[in-house]
Amino acid sequence: MIVAVLIAVEVISAFETSMMYAALPTFARVFEADASTVGWTVTAFLLVAAASAAVCGRLGDMYGRERVLIIVLICAAIGSIISVAFGTLAGIIVGRAIQGVAGAILPLCIGLAREHLPAKKVPMAIALISGSAVAAGAASLLVAGLLIDLGDWRYIFVVTAAYAVACIVLIEAVLPWRRRNAAEHRQVDFVGAAGLAVSVSAILLALTQGKNWGWSDTRVLGLLLVGVVIFAWWVWWELGRTSPIVNLRLLAERNIALTMLATIALGVGPVGVTTMLVPIIMQTPTSAPFGLGLSATYAGMLSFVGAMIGMLFTPLAGKIAAAVGARASLLLGATLFLVACAGFFVFRGSVAGMTALVVVVSVATAFAYTALPNLLVEFVPEHNTSEVTGSQSVVRTAAMAVGTSLTTVVLASFVVPGTSTPTVAALGMVCAMLVLACAGAIVLALGVKYRKR
Repeated sequence: MIVAVLIAVEVISAFETSMMYAALPTFARVFEADASTVGWTVTAFLLVAAASAAVCGRLGDMYGRERVLIIVLICAAIGSIISVAFGTLAGIIVGRAIQGVAGAILPLCIGLAREHLPAKKVPMAIALISGSAVAAGAASLLVAGLLIDLGDWRYIFVVTAAYAVACIVLIEAVLPWRRRNAAEHRQVDFVGAAGLAVSVSAILLALTQGKNWGWSDTRVLGLLLVGVVIFAWWVWWELGRTSPIVNLRLLAERNIALTMLATIALGVGPVGVTTMLVPIIMQTPTSAPFGLGLSATYAGMLSFVGAMIGMLFTPLAGKIAAAVGARASLLLGATLFLVACAGFFVFRGSVAGMTALVVVVSVATAFAYTALPNLLVEFVPEHNTSEVTGSQSVVRTAAMAVGTSLTTVVLASFVVPGTSTPTVAALGMVCAMLVLACAGAIVLALGVKYRKR
């Protein structure tokens, strides 16, 4: 029952992260806004989610993950209510920013699984929770699209608000609350929390808006400079604290550092880019240098089916992690990613080939995405679980922003003369970048020394 509740709670985080992609065209039409403006409904959520994952993860470790998780879900519900109540694009952006606190749900759920379950069941539980996030992200596009088509865009926020309230009831009814000793209640490093939130938000905003504003724009360069300077100060500050918001000394441990670097490699590579590249290949007209000319509905359905097939492999990923360590799952996932990324270029003109590759990517995601938090759990003390997995979420989000930005730049730089259509050479460069990222992740995973806790 504990695992089922944690999976149900994580679904809302994944749904809120992805549902806006289905609503962006509707918002642009209803509010008569351009793509960059409606894009803030996604950007605002991601900026808050990245900071929330690290800060709330640490607060959960200190004061009780159930308590913090309920507060996070209350914020998610309030954000949905604000989006519906105001009914304006500005109101939706504000509501989405408040919803972004839900970015802390995954690290909190992983910490709760480790806190309440026997050690031998933790790898499987983490695999199922992480795998449900991937499946729910794919399903959210389909569900949100149906809600918009059958009713109104407000329905997606009504559903998320009701679901958040239902999750609060489940947590209160099912999860066993642990009493915290007074000795465990240490002073919160509010200065460190604020510094981390500001630096991460500034850097992510620059990365996500770079392709819209231009990489040489003073706003992008200024945000990057401010973010890096504040981050450097934050590192110095945290190293001097007895109770830091993020224990940086833990991140310096060999296996944890290699896991974080592998997270970056996969984030810049297949985890961040394939969700954007696959629809481009599938939906680009056949008259272009590459493309299958599929409809958005058909392409979306193929991606959804692939994600569901991948979800079926998450128990196997958990069993492998429990039996021989999560490194084996990571190696298998990264290898499958490498094969799929090379195949995108080879099978760019085959519907059957691309469909098979979508399945391979989904299976690879099931192994790699679930192995990364399990690797941390193998080497991190229990009381630091949500803190470190939250930091991993921040790192993955930043890496994915870098990967999508690089891909966009490459596809926009090599186009058919007189058009904005990418060439085969552009696709080849993107695929090569993804293959190199996968190879880097494999090398990093091989460097992890297995130690079963």
